[in-house]
Amino acid sequence: MASEACSLVLGRGLSCTKPRARPPIARLRPSLRVSGKMRNRNLSSQQKRQQAKRVPSRQFPLNMDTQSHKNNNSEAQESSVAGISRSGEKTISSDDADSDINREMNVAVLTPEETNIVIENDVRQSHSSIRLEDLISMIRNAEKNILLLNQARIHALKELDKILSEKEALQAEINNLEMKLAETDARIKVAAQEKINVELLERQLEKLKNEMSSKNSVKEGKHGILDRESPLVLELNDLRKENEFLKDDIQTLKLKLADVSETEEHVSLLGREQSALKASFRELQSQFANAQDDVSKLDSLQCECKGLSIKVENLQALFDNARQKLDHPSLDLQQYHELQKKVDKLEASITETNMSKFPSEKFHHFDEILQQKIDILEKRLQESDLEIHSQIEMFQESVREFHHTLTKLKEESEKRSQKSSLENMPWEFWSRLLLIIEGWLLEKKISPNDAKLLREMIWKKDAQIHDAFLASRSKNEHEKVATFLKLTYSRKSPGLHIIHIAAEMAPVAKVGGLGDVVSGLGKALQRKGHLVEIILPKYDCMEHDLITDLKALDVVVESYFDGRTFKNKIWIGTIEGLPVYFIEPHHPAKFFWRGKYYGEHDDFKRFSFFSRAALELLYQAGKKPDIIHCHDWQTAFVAPLYWDIYAAKGFNSARICFTCHNFEYQGTAPASELASCGLNVHHLNRPDRMQDNSAHDKVNPVKGAIVFSNIVTTVSPTYAQEVCTIEGGRGLHETLKSSSKKFVGVLNGIDTDAWNPSTDNYIRVQYSADDLQGKAENKDALRKLLKLSSSKVTQPLVGCITRLVPQKGVHLIRHAIYRTLELGGQFVLLGSSPVAHIQQEFEGIANHFQSHSHVRLLLKYDDALSHLIYAASDMFIIPSMFEPCGLTQMIAMRYGSVPIVRKTGGLNDSVFDIDDNTVPVQYRNGFTFITPNEQGLSNAMERAFQYCIRSPESWQQLVQRDMRLDFSWNSSATQYEELYERSVARARATTRV
Repeated sequence: MASEACSLVLGRGLSCTKPRARPPIARLRPSLRVSGKMRNRNLSSQQKRQQAKRVPSRQFPLNMDTQSHKNNNSEAQESSVAGISRSGEKTISSDDADSDINREMNVAVLTPEETNIVIENDVRQSHSSIRLEDLISMIRNAEKNILLLNQARIHALKELDKILSEKEALQAEINNLEMKLAETDARIKVAAQEKINVELLERQLEKLKNEMSSKNSVKEGKHGILDRESPLVLELNDLRKENEFLKDDIQTLKLKLADVSETEEHVSLLGREQSALKASFRELQSQFANAQDDVSKLDSLQCECKGLSIKVENLQALFDNARQKLDHPSLDLQQYHELQKKVDKLEASITETNMSKFPSEKFHHFDEILQQKIDILEKRLQESDLEIHSQIEMFQESVREFHHTLTKLKEESEKRSQKSSLENMPWEFWSRLLLIIEGWLLEKKISPNDAKLLREMIWKKDAQIHDAFLASRSKNEHEKVATFLKLTYSRKSPGLHIIHIAAEMAPVAKVGGLGDVVSGLGKALQRKGHLVEIILPKYDCMEHDLITDLKALDVVVESYFDGRTFKNKIWIGTIEGLPVYFIEPHHPAKFFWRGKYYGEHDDFKRFSFFSRAALELLYQAGKKPDIIHCHDWQTAFVAPLYWDIYAAKGFNSARICFTCHNFEYQGTAPASELASCGLNVHHLNRPDRMQDNSAHDKVNPVKGAIVFSNIVTTVSPTYAQEVCTIEGGRGLHETLKSSSKKFVGVLNGIDTDAWNPSTDNYIRVQYSADDLQGKAENKDALRKLLKLSSSKVTQPLVGCITRLVPQKGVHLIRHAIYRTLELGGQFVLLGSSPVAHIQQEFEGIANHFQSHSHVRLLLKYDDALSHLIYAASDMFIIPSMFEPCGLTQMIAMRYGSVPIVRKTGGLNDSVFDIDDNTVPVQYRNGFTFITPNEQGLSNAMERAFQYCIRSPESWQQLVQRDMRLDFSWNSSATQYEELYERSVARARATTRV
């Protein structure tokens, strides 16, 4: 035990044989106190005096005076515990220990020689029992210290857990603050936008004030009582302006009504003509039947005439025989009797007179009378024959005329039938035919003039080219070309030749609304008789299965890039009836073999290459389009490339139309990168051309397209006004203002064939505005699919399909979920977020409502499910911070779901509040709010719920009115058609001058 204790002491810094130079004082406290006691007992007074002389200024603490052994032990324990407690329950450095001893024990630090002397004396003179007890006390103190250390460690671990939980809470708070910061930024943008709108309104108000002041200057004496700036005058001005607008609307409606009445009159006239033709045809049929009856009667009459002629001839023969017998009485008796019999028969048939008793004179007289009658009969027979022949000739003439009319009717019917069949031929057929012609042109099998003539025949849907195609299906390529070349002759083009160059096209390559615009607008223009073609990149990730007759042409188009030419493979195919060209670059960077459409580090190079290759394709193919329509920054390069490079080569027949679908994305890049596609950087990096308005060392493709295009459009009239402000234009507001004469907003449409509840195969039950029972059945089907409560059939269902990004008002969408529950409705969300913390937040909300009977969040996109949600929802919320156009509200109304939207961009142009008295009743179709906060959305939702629950009949009328609204591309296509034609007409007028 003593050896163990000695080892423990050695472990704490004491040596039994050779002490260390300077052990830590804190660890020697108990030993020093024991040594002091032993020294007091054993050392002589002389030794004490010597030591006192050696260290006159150093004193031992009072607790080291002569005391009992028990007190020494207790003091040693207290000193040990005090020393450890003062060390903060941790191992203390020697310097700290020295300072503690100097402060509490008033003991000077011993020198190494003194320490050795003390230890040697302690070892020699201490009893084993005393050392053992001291060591035991030290061990107990050590155990207590270990216990204190363990407690301190446990406490430290608890503190660490607390700190970690606080850290997680702080991180969550940071995420919330980041999201609130993004929302605040969006609100700031909206507030700035509202400020701009207020400024615009103020300027308009000032303008109106000036106009009113000029108009009322004469009337000041009479109406001087009214203040020009009073609310009454302003209200009168507004009312006058509204009256003017209403007059214009009424005039427009009158014109449309006149057109409708004219159309109805024309239809009724055509109906009368049709009925007249049918009556004429029936009359001809009856005349034909009567003529056939007359012919049969004439045949029978002719037979009777022939019989009478035979009888007359027989009678004449009898008379001749009678004369001969009278002249030759030598006839024998038998002949006489025979003659007598015949005469008797003749007498019986004519009169009762017995001719044999007449004398010869009377017989001659009778003979003469009979002869006269026979002559009269013959004359009548001749006249009858003549009349019969004339009737027959007339009948034959009428039959010929009838056959001729019937033949003409048949020919006209065949023509109409053929024309109708040609008109009903799917656009895939004509597009395929057009691509065949274009392929022959690119392969140099036909000349550009022949291709132009054949193209014009396709535009007109000419029956000859249709028949030629059908007749040459079994022929080889050379014979097909020869057959088509026989059809070439001068023709007049019925419409415009329009080419869209874009980065997207629904449904094969769709990221956003751009793809829907290209396909929807293209089909609408095609239905109006224009030739529409599309040029797209050939992405490796596009939906190839949705392309009809996709094939590669036996031709290579070379285009310039980075100081050399690169080959491009050209593919052709049809998409929903539209002819499409796909460009596949043979570039080592594999520009369009990336597995995605956008988001690459070299997007500027990818799409500037594509724009140059697309123009090169048109140039080498010898095309002469009227309009080249490019979209967004990805193909904005087309405008400067066309006018700076290709117009100088003679390729200058087209006018350029540029549409920006969202001014958030402008594709800016260092100016040096513009040289890759062959454009002159020094020439274009100027403030009045492509130089970015914010960073002068960069170029802005969108700005370049605005400057170089003949027509500039965006996707709604309100958004066109918003982008002319500082906030909305994202730096391009001044450029747009300077181009205001050619800048216009055209509201997008939707594909009413794809989004049609009466033919939609994705929904459970098809329905229409006239039969809304199917909508209720779809609502029940969605509830069962998502396991929502179906206990209340009339419980309103609110739908939301969107990308969860700050632009879409995610904080308002979150608020709408809880507000819907408070109002007693059900809520369904479909969509996801590319922003990680927003996606995480909504995942938490989705988990919270995972088993809820009235809320379901589906954080994904499912096209088939979106159709069912549109069909099942009673209301649809779109609380966007800004929205260039928006298609969701149009689709929702198409399916009878009433929209609840914020008044901005295209939402302001398509949704009008049900309580807005400034809007005609027939155009009020939803619920709107202006302020982008929870209170504004709550007010709109409360009004919608009250209207739905308290006025079910009025709500049904609202639903039917929404479903009957025309949001097709026809109206938009008409506006684009007018823009195209005006631009082309101006260009042709300039050319003539």
